[in-house]
This record gives sequence, structure tokens and C-alpha cells, in this order.
Amino acid sequence: MFDVNELRDAILSSPLETSNFGEEPEPSTLYVPFSHIKALRLDANVVVGGRGVGKSFWTSVLRSASLRSTFDNLVPELTDLDINVGFSSREDIDLYPNEDSFALMLNQGIDPYDIWRAVIMRWVAACAGQSIPNNTWPETVSWLKQRPEEAANLMRTPRDWRGLIIFDALDRTSNDWKRMDEIVRGLLRAVLWLKSYPGLFAKVFLREDQAERTVFNFPDASKLLATKAELSWARHDLHGLLWQRLINAPEEHGQLLRKVSEFVSEASLVSQLSHWQLPEIMKRDGDAQRRAFERLAGPWMGRDKRRGVPYTWSVSHLADGKGLTSPRSFLAAIRHAAEDSRERYASHEFALHYESIKRGISKASEIRVREVAEDYPWIQDVLSTLKGLNVPSDFELIRQRWIERYPEGPQAIDTVRLPAQHADRGWEGIREDLKRLGLIDIKTTSRIDMPDIYRVGFGLGRKGGVKPSN
Repeated sequence: MFDVNELRDAILSSPLETSNFGEEPEPSTLYVPFSHIKALRLDANVVVGGRGVGKSFWTSVLRSASLRSTFDNLVPELTDLDINVGFSSREDIDLYPNEDSFALMLNQGIDPYDIWRAVIMRWVAACAGQSIPNNTWPETVSWLKQRPEEAANLMRTPRDWRGLIIFDALDRTSNDWKRMDEIVRGLLRAVLWLKSYPGLFAKVFLREDQAERTVFNFPDASKLLATKAELSWARHDLHGLLWQRLINAPEEHGQLLRKVSEFVSEASLVSQLSHWQLPEIMKRDGDAQRRAFERLAGPWMGRDKRRGVPYTWSVSHLADGKGLTSPRSFLAAIRHAAEDSRERYASHEFALHYESIKRGISKASEIRVREVAEDYPWIQDVLSTLKGLNVPSDFELIRQRWIERYPEGPQAIDTVRLPAQHADRGWEGIREDLKRLGLIDIKTTSRIDMPDIYRVGFGLGRKGGVKPSN
């Protein structure tokens, strides 16, 4: 009923890229999983998530009034808010200090708590049309410390507006764990301080490893922990995101994929200004979603059911050691599967060949490995030494490879960014860090396993599993 080659072209024309580098996303790419609604609400002061799950994406979305209006029925409390960013990966020295500014002020003995209060007060003053010293960040901090009554009056001034300030990418504040902990702890204390002012809200996006450290070690931190929300993607959320992107492919490509969606779900799509929205039935883990993906990839991951079902297989083989799959990995795998199918299996009866889906997993793994190396450079050094090893594997065999590479121990691993958190505990500490980050899994037999999303990219093997690309 649908031409296979046209379907491949349509998939490849779809906006399947998820890295926006802090830029405002296109409305057509916006998909709100129901599990994320809690994280978007104003009472969620702390939002935790791994790499690629949407922390920076939601930061960009929330600061855009036009994008927020597309889902105000889901989170109506965000309507008519003045939203500002108090820290992000995009440098803006007028709005918040950069890494060098933080280092300078901390070296001068300035409390991070006061630095973050200065960031908040600059925002409040700008919204209120008031002027406070702001030539440099130390000047603003000095003002709030030396003139506390003026600072207090600024925060107590009656307001005819409500505001939210967002903090993201806090790993960019320092390359040292201890110092970053001080900075993040100071921020969380400032967020708790802000809660006493009606109409002013804060939201902090944290990496999982940051939230697991000592940043909540201060009085009344439990009041923030009680608001914590997590960003995660269930299988049906990932497939819903995929189809949201597919139905908004340009021109005739989008028309074709919208026909597939409507044919399978028997539900009409909704046009919203310049883009299309999925019907609710295509956002749930049900027959409609499964049939839709079967139209693209067929019923099996091989010639029969023994190899698994593409709808579930494509997600489960992208999961990390915690069982979590990121949307970035999933969309990258689908895009590469379409490219590979067009090149290798042009006459295949489905747009996505099952072998191409496996190669898509391999490509997504390579991308994931590059990403994790950016966040944690030490991981690249540690896991690259295991190339060629088969998993599951005895830890002693893994430890021996590490000792051969670093006879002086894990402290010898050279890194310009945040090192392994527990390197001082030896190779067992490294094993603990890898497990906490979801890169490995420790079996009941104490053997070490590694999920495909990392195993393939780091060049490890598994009997009967997806093969590394080289």
C-alpha cells in the first residue's frame, strides 16, 4: 500500500536530530511525555536526568513563550511567566558567571550561595525595572552583602509578575568535583532561600552523578529533595517522539507518513499552526504504535519470531545498565537504519531492514561513546583498554587489563575535566563509578556485563550479540 523507497526517503527527511546546542527547538519537534509533566511543573525545583534525556532541551523550551503555549493545556501554570536562565551551556556573562568567574570568586573566598543570590537578584531587578550594581559579579555580590537591607527590599517589593529562573549544565562551572559540589550546594541553598518569596520559582537540572553526591548536605535540604523529579523515557514515549518527528517531515514526505499514522491508528492528526500533533492513541504503548512501527520495520528481527520484535528490540538494545534509553540514541539508530537499508537492501519489503536496525544500534553506540567521553573523559581511557574482550567477563580479567595500562592505579588516568569520583578506592572504585553511570552491570555471579549501547562503541564482543563496527 505504501511504497518502500518513498517511506525510506520520508524517514530520512524527518527532523530526527535532537542536539539543539541551546537553540530554540522547532515547534514540530516538541513532544511532551506524560512522565515529564511533573518535571515541568513549578513545584519541581530539582530535575535529574542522564545525558541526552532532555535537560538542555527543556531549558530551551521553557524560555520560549511560543513553545510553552503549545502545551499549556498540560502545564497551565507556566502561562504568563517571566522565565530566565540562571546558568546554561551557552555563556552569557551578564546573566550569570562563567567558569573563570566562579574560579576567581571562589579563590577570593566568596560563598557560592551569595554568588547565586546575586544571579537571582540581577534577574529580579531587571524584571522590576530597578537598578543594582552590575558591572562585575563581585560588585553585585559585594552590594548584597554590604547593603543587605537594600537587597531585602528588592526581593520584598510587591510584584505584578511571576517568574521562573532555570539552571542547567552545572558541570560547566568547574573541572574539580569538590569545587563543583560547593557551587551546586550553594545554588540549592539559594533555591531554598528563593522559596520564601511568593511568585518566584527556580528549577535546577542536575546530572545523576551530581545529585548522588553531597550537594544536599545542608539544613532543610529535604524540602528540595521532596520536589525532585526525574527525566526518563519509556518505550512508548520514544516511539511517540519518533512519530511526532515523522509526521512533521517536509512536504510530500510528511504527507506520506501522516497517511501511515492515520491508516494504522484510525485516528486523525491535529494541525496546530505550522505543525502536526499525534493523536493520543499514538502516544501509548498499544496496538496502534506497534502496528505503525511494523509498517516501517516488519514483524520480526529476522526471518521468524525467534529473533524478536523490532518495536521492542530497537529500544531494549539501546538501553544502558539501568535499563534507560535516551531519545537521542533511539532517533540516531532509526535514521542510520533507514540510510543503511537504502544502501544495502533497496528491494527489501520494508523500509527498515532488520540487519540495518542492528547497524543503527552500532552507529548509535558510537555516538553515545563520543558523548560520554565529552562528559567523562576518564571513561574513554578506562574502557578503550577492554577492546576485543567478550562480556560477560570476570572482573579479575578486566582489572588485569587496567593494571597493565595504568600500573600506578586509577589516579594515573590523565583528565582535564571531572575525574572518576571514586578513583581513590582503586579499581573497585572505578567499577562502582561505571555501574552508577549505567555503563556496566554486575551479574549475580559477580561477572561484569556491558549494555550494547556502550559495548559496541567500545569494541567489546558478546556471543550472538550486535557486532562492533570494527
